[in-house]
Amino acid sequence: MTSIKPLSRAVAAACMTMAANAFAQQAVATEEGQMAEVVVTATRGEKAVDKIPGAISVISQQDLAAQYLIADDPSQALSTYIPGYAPSRQKMTSTGESLRGRQPLILLDGIPQSNPLRAGMREGYFADSFIIERIEVINGASAVQGMGATGGIINYITKAPRTNGTTHGVNVRASTQFRSDNLDWKTGYSISHKSDAFDFLGYAAIQRRGMSYDGNGRRLGIDTVQGDTLDTHGNDLFVKVGKTFGNQRLQLSLNRFNLEGDGDYKNEPGSVAEGVPTSSLPGTPIGEAPRNKVRSASLDYRHADLAGGMFSAQLFGHQFESLYGATKVATFQDTRIAPSGTLWDQSQILADKLGSRITYVRPDTLIAGLEATVGVDVLRDETEQRLAITDRTWVPLLKFNSTAPFAQLEYEFGPVTVRGGVRHEIAELEVDTYTTLAAYGSQTVQGGSAEFSESVKNIGAVWRFAPQWSAFAASSEGFGVPDAGLVLRGVNKPNQSVSNLISLQPIVTRNNEIGVNWRGEKGQFGISRYDSRSKLGSVIRITSAGVGLVERVPTTVKGWEVSGEWRPTRAVSAFGSYAKTDGKTAATQGAPMDIALGARSQGPDKAVLGANWKWMPASSLRLQATHLFDRDINIGRMVGTSRLEEHFNGYTLVDAAASWDTRHGKIGVSIENLLDKQYVGYYSQSAAATDPGNTYAGRGRTLAVNFSKTF
Repeated sequence: MTSIKPLSRAVAAACMTMAANAFAQQAVATEEGQMAEVVVTATRGEKAVDKIPGAISVISQQDLAAQYLIADDPSQALSTYIPGYAPSRQKMTSTGESLRGRQPLILLDGIPQSNPLRAGMREGYFADSFIIERIEVINGASAVQGMGATGGIINYITKAPRTNGTTHGVNVRASTQFRSDNLDWKTGYSISHKSDAFDFLGYAAIQRRGMSYDGNGRRLGIDTVQGDTLDTHGNDLFVKVGKTFGNQRLQLSLNRFNLEGDGDYKNEPGSVAEGVPTSSLPGTPIGEAPRNKVRSASLDYRHADLAGGMFSAQLFGHQFESLYGATKVATFQDTRIAPSGTLWDQSQILADKLGSRITYVRPDTLIAGLEATVGVDVLRDETEQRLAITDRTWVPLLKFNSTAPFAQLEYEFGPVTVRGGVRHEIAELEVDTYTTLAAYGSQTVQGGSAEFSESVKNIGAVWRFAPQWSAFAASSEGFGVPDAGLVLRGVNKPNQSVSNLISLQPIVTRNNEIGVNWRGEKGQFGISRYDSRSKLGSVIRITSAGVGLVERVPTTVKGWEVSGEWRPTRAVSAFGSYAKTDGKTAATQGAPMDIALGARSQGPDKAVLGANWKWMPASSLRLQATHLFDRDINIGRMVGTSRLEEHFNGYTLVDAAASWDTRHGKIGVSIENLLDKQYVGYYSQSAAATDPGNTYAGRGRTLAVNFSKTF
């Protein structure tokens, strides 16, 4: 089995403003009830949200804590708080978990966690939820962050010591449905120290997850191939150490995360026709259990006053390994190894990134009010996909190198802020000569390279037209590549070369958006309308043989979103959101745009409503509901052997949580799926036509208890 290179090789060059880790603020109410200024950093510099032309969301630590008490699942937190984020799969795999009909770029303190060269859809589990302080989400294509940000940016910001002294902390979480095999538990220990110039944060956690049951009391189906969070164990080790000297700061962060199946259950297919979802039975699947292994490191430097501006640099490395479960799918068969239909194998994706991001921000450049941001990003990404049991190449080693200088100007005059910039991507993908699997005809594909040179632009303005009110209009482009690994592994025609495969041409997405925001003493409200287009998009279609193919066709996603929060008193608050998404594509280049995007690409329309009640000074209660609307698309439509028809019957889920601060520590209790709703998840329902054996129900009523104490 191929191993990833040692982490010691994984430290190289610069990211977003380092202030992201140490100085960003949260949306919190002041003692007088006014909203404090919200500062985000995912835009490559500290910036108040009411001065950013675009739809920006910040999930605070308080909101994350409430949601993680209900379900320790990062994708469910995003689905709850981000209107355009698709429903969680509740699995290790994140297929179908899109943002506004496109894939977002996922970052951890600026370090890319996504693997666009071979998107195995495992990027959702890369760190323990306890270390996350907040999540910043920039919706829509982004020209400032580089490859993979066609759908937006999701930046997870880790915690950092805030007050002088040394503190220790313990946290314990357990959830159950009162069945013998379904106890979930996690325990962690943290140590935090801060002096005037030095700070340190260390965290270690272990986790064990059992099985779960649906609303009818039936054991949930376990995805033994793509990966599941059921019947798993995991651990995380996180260290952050920093030193401040005058206007400068140096910081080192290390993260080591593992999530692996226990291999105690087998998948028991259900019946779509009879309405019986997939279940599980005790047993030992063939091969090794699916797993995620993530290793990341970053070295950050910041100078707050360099020639009148702020300079920041980040050197980062990221290593990712995802192992999928064993299967004897037709694609893996090779009669030279074993008789047809008898060969089991399991795929493994290995990705190794080295990068640097450098940013310089200078206010009052040349004239008062003109802010200039310049920088350069460098990335080296090496990704491959192998068959682990037989040690065969499925996707050859992809060597991607890019250099991207960028510049942005922002001018503020009175209540108006205008910004515009450009980023120039110079990239090359190199692939050596390789041979495809026997299922594709053992074709020899001549190695070569594909070079890209694309300029992506952004322009926008914010007008604070009245106290507490603002309006924005923005147009921004994002740059990405199609799933190159999926393209290259499926070559089934002779005399092909990497250099002339049109499918490797880059994806450039333009997002146009307008919106209005209100932030007052009693709450906040926002509404936006967007239009996202790509002339040469990337759509994955599943053939009748169950094989995924990349089709390069235009795609358009239109939608609108509304979200808000209301605080009539200090003790009571309510929040809600609604998102409507409409994605279209074509059967082929030049054909009408009359095919709706499927569940792989787009989530259903969604509404969220919730309320918080601080019924005692040290206690709080939360009740929230999420409704997913029906979706029936592409009735009777086929493209080749790919059936495009999808059906989804919507449902409503209700959750509740309560917490108490006591002198002995903080206690939290929650009930997920309070009404014990029986339902089949959005993706499973929609994909039932092409994958009827994996129709997964969601968790039934689940009780969780959390305890944490700092001393």
